[in-house]
Amino acid sequence: MKPNKKIYFASDFHLGIPNHEKSIVREKRIVKWLDEIKHDAQEIYLMGDLFDFWFEYKHTVPKGFTRLLGKIAEITDSGIPVTFFTGNHDMWMFEYFPKELGVSIYREPITREYNGKKFYLGHGDGLGPGDHGYKFIKKVFANPICQWLFARLHPNFAMGMGNYWSKKSRLSNGTIDEKFTGEENEWLVVYSKEVLQKEHFDFLIFGHRHLPLDIKLNDKSRYINLGEWINYNSYAVFDGENLELKYYK
Repeated sequence: MKPNKKIYFASDFHLGIPNHEKSIVREKRIVKWLDEIKHDAQEIYLMGDLFDFWFEYKHTVPKGFTRLLGKIAEITDSGIPVTFFTGNHDMWMFEYFPKELGVSIYREPITREYNGKKFYLGHGDGLGPGDHGYKFIKKVFANPICQWLFARLHPNFAMGMGNYWSKKSRLSNGTIDEKFTGEENEWLVVYSKEVLQKEHFDFLIFGHRHLPLDIKLNDKSRYINLGEWINYNSYAVFDGENLELKYYK
């Protein structure tokens, strides 16, 4: 890493919910955060569910989110790499983001190494034990034939339907009450321990869970969940030696 530079990680902005007014307020807060960190950022990882619903047609993308998209384009134009992970709410990102914003997109976990520290990075959906219903649905949504069929729907109807179901989520309605109930009940913690049986990583970082978590898995490895930006405004930053879970005020 370059001297005095940092690597930032954030996830689960869920822009679009619960309504346009509150989403705009959150988007402005996220853009302000990005504007502040760009001065010492070496890289930025945005790790899934940036939008609560996103479907990208070949020639059409959802309207809105111009502040965030413009800020990301500004950051990549300045030479700072930005990496996206698709989440369970925005897995239908295709060519628009790499071509227009200059970001890299990943759909599965990746590994990276900085200053001798090894990172395992992913959104986190569909990993670990349990959640078999979602894992089946994810395969359906990721199927190219199903995507092609959905793209045949008129955007007014398709986006309207997607946003309707998006607004039915517990997170959108404020009824979600995320609680930590022990490592044995955290699917991503269980998954991380399985990963460590095959290969050492210093940090295993995920989104998806919506609860900021920093758990020591063994003497040398930590599991980090990035939380979300509706209730917590949480993110992680690596300064070349230490990784810290922080909260944007």
